[in-house]
Amino acid sequence: MNRLLLARTPEQEPPEAGISIDVAVILGIVRRQWKAGLVTLAAVCLLAIAYLLTAMPLYTASVGVLIDRSTSDMTQRLSTLGGAVDDEASVLSQIELIRSETIGLAAVDRLQLERDADFMAPVRSVGALPRRLLGALRGMFSAAHETSGNVRDRRQALAIVQEGLDVERVGRSYVLTISFESPSPEHARAVATAVAEAYLADKLEARYAAARRAGDWLAERIEDLRRQSVASDLAVQRFKAENGLLPANNRSMPDQQVADLNTALIVARADTAKAKARLDRIEAILASGSGEAIVADALDNAVITAFRARYLEASKREADIRARFGADHAQAVRLRRDMQEFSRLMGEELGRIAEGYRSDLDVARSREVNLTENLARATRDSALAGEKQAELRALERSAENDRLLHESFLRRYQDAVQGQDFPLTDARIITEARLPEGPSSPRKGLVMALAVLFGASAACGMALLREYRERFFRNGGQIRSLLGLEYLGAIPLTETGNDLARHALDFPLSGFTETLRNCRLAIDIRLRKQAKVIGVVSTLPGEGKTTLAVNLAQVLAAGRRTLLIDADLRNPGASRMLGLSARPGLVEVLTEGLPLSQARAEQGALHILPAAAHRPISHSAELLASAAMARLLQEAGRDYDYILLDLPPLAPVIDSRAMAGVIDGFILAIEWGGPSRVLVRDTLVGAGIIEDRCLGAVLTKVDRQQMPAYAAADSSEACGDRYGAYLSDRPV
Repeated sequence: MNRLLLARTPEQEPPEAGISIDVAVILGIVRRQWKAGLVTLAAVCLLAIAYLLTAMPLYTASVGVLIDRSTSDMTQRLSTLGGAVDDEASVLSQIELIRSETIGLAAVDRLQLERDADFMAPVRSVGALPRRLLGALRGMFSAAHETSGNVRDRRQALAIVQEGLDVERVGRSYVLTISFESPSPEHARAVATAVAEAYLADKLEARYAAARRAGDWLAERIEDLRRQSVASDLAVQRFKAENGLLPANNRSMPDQQVADLNTALIVARADTAKAKARLDRIEAILASGSGEAIVADALDNAVITAFRARYLEASKREADIRARFGADHAQAVRLRRDMQEFSRLMGEELGRIAEGYRSDLDVARSREVNLTENLARATRDSALAGEKQAELRALERSAENDRLLHESFLRRYQDAVQGQDFPLTDARIITEARLPEGPSSPRKGLVMALAVLFGASAACGMALLREYRERFFRNGGQIRSLLGLEYLGAIPLTETGNDLARHALDFPLSGFTETLRNCRLAIDIRLRKQAKVIGVVSTLPGEGKTTLAVNLAQVLAAGRRTLLIDADLRNPGASRMLGLSARPGLVEVLTEGLPLSQARAEQGALHILPAAAHRPISHSAELLASAAMARLLQEAGRDYDYILLDLPPLAPVIDSRAMAGVIDGFILAIEWGGPSRVLVRDTLVGAGIIEDRCLGAVLTKVDRQQMPAYAAADSSEACGDRYGAYLSDRPV
């Protein structure tokens, strides 16, 4: 009856062309969730402040070390044989070397850190405690087999050094930054410098040892290579003398002959293919029996040209005679016989040309076979000579390699000897460590900035999560779009001290009463009959359905005859609210035939039929759907203009659906923030006729302070603060 045909549910909305941001929706979320977001942000910031208050300040000193790749690296050239070096892997290897135990222990011994009580003191910083524990565990496990106290102290000092040490590469350069973090700025500078100096000393020592080992090995290899080079040169000269070979860069006679025969064979094969193609063409013409087809040689043949001219002349005369005297004329018949004879003679002449083509093909094939045999013989001769040349080239290459290898090892031996005298390192310190002026950790500004950023993200996540869990009805737009019902208004929460049964009478100018007047207007407009039977329903118990029904009955009774029937037999809330639960009512009228005039009660202009059942009723649906109930409503219709029924909720029982056929219209009470939208929609769809006859819906128990936060910017709910001149919550 009251369905909004143009309303669409979210599932029916047409897809939008693109993604749009509704600023009003975002502002609404902020108004609703700002408290939860502010609490989340404050909690994160408090945690950050607690960390800053408990964290011990740490100081960092850095040393810049340059790995100079331009320095002559003899050991590297010996190992790679002059090949390219993988710079990326080389730099990463140097970083791992600085982090190694060898360098760490060298720095510990250089500074005697195991005897420094301040350095070995346990850290009391909450932020650095996990890292220090991991470093101590590594030291314990690596030195589990050692029992000496001094050794344990060295391992513990090494663990502290490795825990605070950091080595980084500066961009893609060969500069390494060695940093050490410590609670003491003096220790930070001293350890960073000691690690850098230990690294340089280790590089120098490794260079000297490598040069010494390389020199000893090269001295042995050079003598072997010299003897091998001399033997290779003698073998080359001996082979030339024994085989009488020309220099390797001159071309031999067999090779030249093979090249010439190859060229001639290619030409012969082309001639054979050409002759075969001509023969195939003329044989195809002869096989077809066509005397008119020609080949290139036929155009130059005088006999064929003469026969063709006579054939064309006879054809022309035959066509002329046939046109004048008919095809059977003797002259036409004779001319056709002459034409056949000319065609036969031209075919014989083509056959003679074909014989000439066949002879040319035989000659070409014979020449090709002859050249193939000659090429095979020349190839065998060239192969024999090539074997000797190959052996000679192999001997010459071997001799050249031995010579070059001998010279290379001589140069490297000289470098090795020089390296022993002048050991050089390819690394140097380019930036000295300075005493830190201030702590590097914790960074208060960065920590607070991250805390604010993370807290804001967490606040947004909390707000979105709460919004995602928001599955309830909060404004009239949701009722129209999701249920397709007319929104009749909102009933706010009332103070517990007020009489709920008379609230509409005590506050006639309030928004509460104005909503009830809107319900009355909807009933009068949509139900065009004398006696109107209206049912008030809800989805779940406790949604304010009874309060709505009792107060709506009070409003309807102002000037019209109104009967309120408490049809909620299992939970007669209207009877309890009006203080009529101790007297007979609807059950006695339906089961015992008690007249309506004896069972009803009067409160002012309103007549009430209570449902004061004295025992549980298991067949309430049957009573409400019975013929007695239909007769009761028909009888009441003769005496009253409005018959209002407070019906049971739709979800738990079927009582309302059972008697829906005798009710003209329904008003649905929906608790603000109560049942989920899906539950209300599914329950209403499953109610059948109730959905079709629903006059509209009323939001109950509305929080007037929170409702503007859920209202759309262009809705009436957002303008509630401007209704003061027309609506008042003061009693009259």
